[in-house]
Amino acid sequence: MSEPILELRQIRKRFGRTVPADGISLALDRGEFFTMLGPSGSGKSTVLRIIAGLEQADSGSVLLDGKDVSRVPPWARHLGMVFQQYANFPHLSVARNVSYGLRRAGLDRPAVAARVAELLRLVGLAGFEERRVTQLSGGEQQRVAIARALAPRPVLLLLDEPLAALDEKIRREMQEELRRIHAETGTTFVYVTHDQEEALTMSDRVAVLNRGRCAQLDAPEPLFRRPRTRFVASFFRGCNVVEATVEGGRLLLAGVPLPLPAGTRGPARKALAVRGEAIRLGPDATRCAIVLPSRVEAVTYRGLYHEYRFRLADGQAVAAVTTEPQPLVEGDAAEIGVAAEDLVPLEED
Repeated sequence: MSEPILELRQIRKRFGRTVPADGISLALDRGEFFTMLGPSGSGKSTVLRIIAGLEQADSGSVLLDGKDVSRVPPWARHLGMVFQQYANFPHLSVARNVSYGLRRAGLDRPAVAARVAELLRLVGLAGFEERRVTQLSGGEQQRVAIARALAPRPVLLLLDEPLAALDEKIRREMQEELRRIHAETGTTFVYVTHDQEEALTMSDRVAVLNRGRCAQLDAPEPLFRRPRTRFVASFFRGCNVVEATVEGGRLLLAGVPLPLPAGTRGPARKALAVRGEAIRLGPDATRCAIVLPSRVEAVTYRGLYHEYRFRLADGQAVAAVTTEPQPLVEGDAAEIGVAAEDLVPLEED
């Protein structure tokens, strides 16, 4: 195997009582689109700033291409960085924003002009050279920031919630654009976001952070379908977490036996995850291995799908989603079905 382009070894950082990095270790492959995902306060931006050299870790090491750069200043790490608020120079044109770092590095004018033209074509801003950045939309300003960060051909491109300030339509367009830019340049991207869909859509791998630790590191689909801990399951929208009980060596959910190994030892309760779209309703429910009596608590129309909230016999709530409306109303008794393989046992956080 080739050596990781970036490696974090037991990174720790404390701010008073807050510990945004508590022994984080990660290794990134060259050319990877790697995302750190988590809620506010999970430590993702702090870890990114430690990679950039903008924060100093209390302990642990940052390695770039196998070399320890933990004490190397930011300007000597040869990294690019894109921020949420663009950080463009408002008094300069698009071309002069993109060329800023190249001119400071002493490149001659023809080389600078060629690189600027190449980058503006890459980000879809050819013909915008002489415009002031203040005349551009939010999405266009972020394209300028990306082009400027890529201009000196950085080893890594670090992106700290770069799409958070954009409206939903532009944000989705920029997700596609970033994925295309990543594919065309082959640059290793390290991306930070709190948006689950953004992480799943764009990334090769995703690290879910929680209170300064990596709760799970995986490719998007297994991360979404097979969460490892209660926190990861609860973090992704549309995932139900339910408690099963262990009685007499059997695993029971709302009094219904589950075809899952329980064992006679261990805790008396086990947490399980099940995606809302995996829950079967109507005639499909009775054909499942697990059929749970319940009562309809709420029905919500959400445009592309309907969401049904049920209360199980033991009082636990679960939500199911379906694109095919069901003849169910609040207060109805109903049976819901789950396949055994769609119930995912969870580890405690």
